[in-house]
Amino acid sequence: MSSSTPAPVSPLTHFDATGQAHMVDVGEKAETPRVARAAGSIRMAPATFALIQQGSAAKGDVLGIARIAGIQGAKRTADLIPLCHPIALTRVAVEFRLDAAGSRVLCETTAECHGRTGVEMEALTAASAALLTIYDMCKAADRGMVIESIRLLEKRGGKSGHWTAPSET
Repeated sequence: MSSSTPAPVSPLTHFDATGQAHMVDVGEKAETPRVARAAGSIRMAPATFALIQQGSAAKGDVLGIARIAGIQGAKRTADLIPLCHPIALTRVAVEFRLDAAGSRVLCETTAECHGRTGVEMEALTAASAALLTIYDMCKAADRGMVIESIRLLEKRGGKSGHWTAPSET
């Protein structure tokens, strides 16, 4: 395509009328409360799961450190994801649930702010960082762990309003 012929405008927001990647201008958007929730899980060998459950992993409190990593990941999202706006987060929560039957740790995160753009990427980054930290802290015992199903569960606020993920089947 020649540089004089503009590309069709993409429904993806990080491309301009010429098809070039750019950071979206949110300067004119209203500041509103924004919330996003994300989730994911990590599946592992039963023996590895037992180490986490009993708090006896060689590197210490796996879930405590993973929680901090998730919060830090959310705070650093703009440094990790190109074209993502830096956001002044007002709250980040990282929660874990142990699923003994599935030998997995489920992670759910919430990111909140009062701003001009959403916090979906921050919630997703928090889940990713938390699960990767669990992997890192337990990899000596189990390199076959599998991180699964990192996804957005819900977003509220902003021009597009409220969105909830369809239930998994």
